[in-house]
Amino acid sequence: MGKEGLFDLERHFAFYGAYHSNPINMFIHILFVWPIFFTTLVLLYFTPSIFNLPQIGFLPDGFNHVLLLNFGFLFALIYATFFVLLDKKAGSLAALLCFGCWVGSCFLGSHLGFSLAWKVVLAAQLFCWIGQFIGHGLFENRAPALLDNLVQALIFAPFFVLFEVLQTTFGYEPYPGFSANVKTKVGAEIKEWRDKKQKKIS
Repeated sequence: MGKEGLFDLERHFAFYGAYHSNPINMFIHILFVWPIFFTTLVLLYFTPSIFNLPQIGFLPDGFNHVLLLNFGFLFALIYATFFVLLDKKAGSLAALLCFGCWVGSCFLGSHLGFSLAWKVVLAAQLFCWIGQFIGHGLFENRAPALLDNLVQALIFAPFFVLFEVLQTTFGYEPYPGFSANVKTKVGAEIKEWRDKKQKKIS
């Protein structure tokens, strides 16, 4: 049974799905969304630490000065928590990916140093964002979701693309009837958008 309010997965998935109904555009997002999340964490690696790991002996010496509990960790934690609250099974996998990205970003940021890392992040972000805008412009023929709801689009995007892979590849559903309900809502939202677009033209 679905949840309501902020954690209404059907509503969120239908909103995002209405902007990503073209298979090529969906594939582009599957390729580029998580790299955007990862490179954001690389940049956040250089923010001040919130807590000092060496003081509690949490990790071996080689790791203590690399894995920093800073704003990058907080960023990953917020996303991971939200994803688990949306759906325990798919959300738990998404949470593992979030923390995997955090660990990887710490090692990459430590290796590159800020002077090189920000250039790598900038290049990767530009490449990934431009790729997604091309996907919307050439294949979806609809503006990105972030132009209508920036916060919802940015927060939900990593979970959406992972969920899309799980659903397409393994037929995953959080509960029976989820896919059918979302498909109906997506169809209704796309029809409403097309009707409004047609009215503006005429």
